[in-house]
Amino acid sequence: TMNIIENSDVINVLNQYPEPMRQKLLFLRQLIFETASDMPDSQTLEETLKWNEPAYQTHNGSTLRIAWKKSAPHQYAMYFHCKTKLVDTFKELYPETFRFEGNRAIIFYENDAIPVTEIKHCISLSLSYHTVKHFPLLGA
Repeated sequence: TMNIIENSDVINVLNQYPEPMRQKLLFLRQLIFETASDMPDSQTLEETLKWNEPAYQTHNGSTLRIAWKKSAPHQYAMYFHCKTKLVDTFKELYPETFRFEGNRAIIFYENDAIPVTEIKHCISLSLSYHTVKHFPLLGA
């Protein structure tokens, strides 16, 4: 199973976010940890800060970040590496499920219900990206 390395600096950053965004991002963080725990590979998920935003990385994966920005106070997002096929693949798999920002993010508004199964699928594809990137639709 996945070895998860949590980072207290991330909690400090999340605790600076206003409610309800702090809770929303803690929920996304929990989904990332749950998804990682369910993945078959035994590797490490490392939680860090990148650009002062919570970031999650595995050896075989593409880094994903979660963030709220003051410039868009009523939304928050999960960011993926823009040079990957991840978001383009999510658009094909889930065109009606998510709102996307370019080829780098899934955007949520504060009152959105999170489609848990689908977002966990997106998280797992990101955390295993270098294993699945050669498959059509990332093997989905």
